Amino acid sequence: MPLLKLVKSKVNFAKQTEEYYNAIRTNIQFSGAQIKVIAISSVEAGEGKSTTSLNLAISFASVGLRTLLIDADTRNSVFSGTFKSNEPYKGLSNFLSGNADLNETICQTDISGLDVIASGPVPPNPTSLLQNDNFRHLMEVARSRYDYVIIDTPPVGLVIDAVIIAHQADASLLVTAAGKIKRRFVTKAVEQLEQSGSQFLGVVLNKVDMTVDKYGSYGSYGSYGSYGSYGEYRKKTDQTEGHSRAHRRRKG
Repeated sequence: MPLLKLVKSKVNFAKQTEEYYNAIRTNIQFSGAQIKVIAISSVEAGEGKSTTSLNLAISFASVGLRTLLIDADTRNSVFSGTFKSNEPYKGLSNFLSGNADLNETICQTDISGLDVIASGPVPPNPTSLLQNDNFRHLMEVARSRYDYVIIDTPPVGLVIDAVIIAHQADASLLVTAAGKIKRRFVTKAVEQLEQSGSQFLGVVLNKVDMTVDKYGSYGSYGSYGSYGSYGEYRKKTDQTEGHSRAHRRRKG
């Protein structure tokens, strides 16, 4: 089994943001013992879903839970710059296409308790691969071997893959970057994940600028967001917008 080493910059980032991801992990654990497989998506690329997936997986492993991180964003993986290895290794697309055994694709990492399945080569038919029996077999094996399985999926606002994966998972999370995505697109993404049939856990508000007043109500979330139900997120957003409108009226 190949050994993947987390690059130094990611190690340092994980240490700096440890408490935030521990908070997300704790909330997931309190959501029910039946939740073991979690799909993580975003509306668009660049919102931080892969960072969230990685650091959440590290958080689970850090408390002695056997954890598997699956990079299912085979179209546009960013994990190639996250782990390094001195030997070649195969990934998810190799297994799903029938070109590798599952044991060949599971890699150990230098983080105790954390294994990884990399994305593999970009396939010509990523959506159809996720719908075949090999993916269902992967989910069955992962559930039997690991305490938690974290799946980094493609952005749900761009392709349907995340919904397909969430259907096979126990629950899903949506990561959104503060101030980047309009609320109606976040709402649409939430609806899509809810329709997958798995439990929707909530939204991680990511990349919050703690120096900007309009995000002051999110102070407890920390610089890299936290976990909460979408209803609470929407309510706080409405309150913030209402306060801003009232302030503008007084000022005018």
